[in-house]
Amino acid sequence: MSFGLVGSYFVVELVYGLISGSLALLSDAGHMAADVVALGAALVATRIATRVDLTGRRTYGSYRAEVFASLLSVLLMLGVAVYVVFEAVGRIGEDAEVASGPMLIVGGIGLAVNLVALLLLRSGASESLNVKGAYLEVVADTAGSVGVILAGWLVMATGQPVWDTAVALAIGLFVAVRAVGLGREVFAVLGQQAPAGMDPGTVADDLAAVPGVQDVHDLHLWTLTSGMNVATAHLVTADQADGHSVLDRARDVLQDRHGVAHATLQVEPADHVGCDKVGW
Repeated sequence: MSFGLVGSYFVVELVYGLISGSLALLSDAGHMAADVVALGAALVATRIATRVDLTGRRTYGSYRAEVFASLLSVLLMLGVAVYVVFEAVGRIGEDAEVASGPMLIVGGIGLAVNLVALLLLRSGASESLNVKGAYLEVVADTAGSVGVILAGWLVMATGQPVWDTAVALAIGLFVAVRAVGLGREVFAVLGQQAPAGMDPGTVADDLAAVPGVQDVHDLHLWTLTSGMNVATAHLVTADQADGHSVLDRARDVLQDRHGVAHATLQVEPADHVGCDKVGW
């Protein structure tokens, strides 16, 4: 629904942006174009992520498709931000005619469209990095619509088209900041860093506190996709420890305390050797 709403109104905003000569309106149309691509990519990625792998090669499935869709959103947001800032700087000192009437009308309708899209995407944004990328695209576009309305009002009140350029520059910088924030999350996942809010040292201590466990090593924590945290670890056990009990308790610790949905745990006796040969 968000894809349909934003895609339809993008055409309207682009046409009136060209007619009015408003850089703020054109920048908002550019945001909407990025929204259309980001929402479309999110839809496709969701389909791919839930598709059953028939090749046998994707042992983790295709869930990472959602992360790549989020990366596309980051690139689109940065691209739009750079373009808008470049155009705004180029307009400084120039006398550009801006029709404030169409800016106010089209910006107001665009704001309403974006608010509806935000309401549709809000709940999913907290659960999926993929949806969050699309959501932030629409957030940036909503800010752009507010900026268009503000620019139109200032141009109408003062007769100075420079306000259109100033607001467009502010919109571009706002979008860039949001893009960088999302980009850090995306690269944290692609770089297989420990999930946000999860301290590897604390996880290791909790596993070491499991009855029968003497030591923990080769602990790795990462995120496959949103809501799917993964862990691997080697658990060195005492001579009389029950391996089944150790596995069950360690699994419960990871799932209940740290939200790890999938864990691969290797139980080793204290006299086991060989793990230290791995150099990475």
